[in-house]
Amino acid sequence: MEEVKKKQAVSISEVKEILEEHDLEKMDQIQRWTYDYVSKFAKIDPKAAKKMKQELVKVCDITEEEAVEIVNIRPTTLAELRSFTFGWKKLILAETLEKMLKIIKEHA
Repeated sequence: MEEVKKKQAVSISEVKEILEEHDLEKMDQIQRWTYDYVSKFAKIDPKAAKKMKQELVKVCDITEEEAVEIVNIRPTTLAELRSFTFGWKKLILAETLEKMLKIIKEHA
């Protein structure tokens, strides 16, 4: 078993990119299932996903994990965005939500 070298929150698109670096024939069952899943649901270029995640963290003062949630779902309205941020149990100002939506639309 490999040693964990680094722990980092990554989007579905980034997971797909990581798994594509490996030979599909040498993947175990979990890796194949994961690759199947991310192939169906990755809807954004990995570089754009990474850039969006970094921008959300920097501009909106949210955690990397929270940014990944936003990148994976890419809500398109304030109502959708509020439904995600509500679960974070912290107050996100309307101004910050607007910034988030702007960043999401820039990387669509």
